Amino acid sequence: MNGFAWALAGFVLLHVGVSASGLRGVFVRAIGEWPYRGLFSLASLGLLVWLVTGYGAMRADPFDPLNEALWAPADWVRGVGAAINLFGVTLAAAGVLTPGPTYAGFESKSLEQPEPARGVLRITRHPFLWGVALWALGHLLANGERASLMLFGALGFMAVFGARSIDRKGRARNPEAWARFEDATSNFPFAAIAQGRNRLAPGEIGWRMLAGLLVALAVAVWHETLFGAAVIP
Repeated sequence: MNGFAWALAGFVLLHVGVSASGLRGVFVRAIGEWPYRGLFSLASLGLLVWLVTGYGAMRADPFDPLNEALWAPADWVRGVGAAINLFGVTLAAAGVLTPGPTYAGFESKSLEQPEPARGVLRITRHPFLWGVALWALGHLLANGERASLMLFGALGFMAVFGARSIDRKGRARNPEAWARFEDATSNFPFAAIAQGRNRLAPGEIGWRMLAGLLVALAVAVWHETLFGAAVIP
């Protein structure tokens, strides 16, 4: 395997095989919660840098088999993918700007609020992760290369699996408060709203969703400069 494949495998293993498994508890008991989070963040950053540089090197080699296209998406499929990407990046950015019970460091404090599910959390209790999952889906629709299947398939799987892992940890940490939070929210976007367990409140989302949309539009405009592929003709 080339550097890109090794870095991707390591990134997935760290987040799924360690953070979302019983190994996390072993490490936390051994070194403490915050030292673990610090080391985990450093390891994630290192693997991410390796992943980005490895991807760039792989894409620059026309003879690398991972650049082989398995299919050529139709223009309308690319259009659907671009729309999903736009919403995914917007949702992810708004999620980063909305601390809540699924936000690292805010778990207990947010659950103590009279209404813990506000703003974008009414759409999904995992806005950042579902934003990443939708972003990955959009790229899978728009790209047919082996490397794209590996990269975006892995990141999408990590996001969906990570959401389930956070729910599991929340139930174990504070069963009663987390059950109240789950009753008012949904993992899958808009499910709780469709079921009448919550409502869409644009006023609560406000500037966060606007900021997320601006981020998504900026990525679209600069996509060719940053990643070598034009989104806007």
